[in-house]
Amino acid sequence: MTGPINGNTTKEHVILEKPEKPKNSAKNGTSVTNGTNGKVCDGNNWSPSSWQSKPIKQEVTYEDQTHLKTVRDKLTHLPPMVTPQEITNLRNQLKQVALNNAFLLQGGDCAELFEYCSQDPIESKLKVLLQMSLVLTWGARIPVVRIARMSGQYAKPRSNPFEIYQGKEILSFRGENINGFDPNDRKPDPERLLKAYFHSAATLNYVRSILSSGFAALSTQLLDLHRPSEWSLHHVRSNGTRQEYQTIVDRLTDALDFMKTIGADSPLSPVSSSLNSVDFFMSHEGLLLEYEQCLTRQLKDPESGDLKWYNVGSHFLWIGDRTRQLNGAHVEYFRGIENPIGIKVGPSMKPEELQELLDIVNPNKEIGKVTLITRYGAHQVEKYLPAHIQAVKASGHIVVWACDPMHGNTKNSLAGMKTRHFNSIIEELSKAIHIHKANNSQMNGVHFELTGEGVT
Repeated sequence: MTGPINGNTTKEHVILEKPEKPKNSAKNGTSVTNGTNGKVCDGNNWSPSSWQSKPIKQEVTYEDQTHLKTVRDKLTHLPPMVTPQEITNLRNQLKQVALNNAFLLQGGDCAELFEYCSQDPIESKLKVLLQMSLVLTWGARIPVVRIARMSGQYAKPRSNPFEIYQGKEILSFRGENINGFDPNDRKPDPERLLKAYFHSAATLNYVRSILSSGFAALSTQLLDLHRPSEWSLHHVRSNGTRQEYQTIVDRLTDALDFMKTIGADSPLSPVSSSLNSVDFFMSHEGLLLEYEQCLTRQLKDPESGDLKWYNVGSHFLWIGDRTRQLNGAHVEYFRGIENPIGIKVGPSMKPEELQELLDIVNPNKEIGKVTLITRYGAHQVEKYLPAHIQAVKASGHIVVWACDPMHGNTKNSLAGMKTRHFNSIIEELSKAIHIHKANNSQMNGVHFELTGEGVT
């Protein structure tokens, strides 16, 4: 790989406990509960704004509501970044992942910065994901579905909305689509929502451009798939790991040379299109619902022709472990969109709660509609994953099981930096694979924080 899996190097300050307030009244006047245990009604009562009637976690409060409305009106009229056809394509591919016919690779930055919207950072992350997918395809002999945490991953969920900095209480940094990292720039600014849209659109536009121009082609000089021996391993200290990787490189080189010899990579070859282009999808956590609502449009389903609601800001969105309350605003929003969705599943998720959650967001039990992204930590995965697997099997849902070995293994260094130990990452992945097998299930994918830079 050209870069290692990345821990978050953002310094954390001491956090103060502050309660988050719920939104209990709908701005559009639409009721979305049926009065029975607070459960959600059927999809006929859903709208892109019905989440506003629900209690919300990770809420952002803007001082200037007039300014916010102006920005939201602008966002509502901006063109889609992705199409229903692309979203449907991903849904169909994730169905194959759920049926164990393909493997999911999802990865990217913990949180993007606007400055990452630049040629080198974009190309570096694509190279890492494409190279990882090639090695996975070679080793497992299975197609790989590629989803990047990219082109919209600007928001950061926080344990508390305030922190202490130099003896003063200030708002926490919530991501560049909300406020700035500079302690003097912590007031939420609606203009940042527009900046998030345009930086996301520019990133996605460049990704599309370079992929369609042959960035992923076997003959390209950018990815150098015909010269895998030049893939950088300067950051790898283990001689054993280097040798193992070199063995894979040598075998790949032989295979690629053989395809070149028989003309399989020729433009006239019937397999040329699969060798010279790839599907690449974008994703982010659907945290800031004010933004997601503006990018939710009613468009024609490319297969049925029916009008359905799509989030056109990304192909795939996920609900974080902090915002998956059954009667909460985020679950209410996610249950109405056609996009494939992810749900982070941690130690606090009860098995019966997971069953209810799946029934809410996927009442028709569509195969692969939901990706469960498990994140327990290496020392807790054996305690919680088996019960969650059995609960899903009993529910009748067929989901994509992806392991996130990053978020459950976070540690703070002596300098106060968030980091993860590579051994913990490998341990959770290995245990998850074996636990699935023991429970007559299969791990279908991985979800990494990673970067194209040479960091530790």
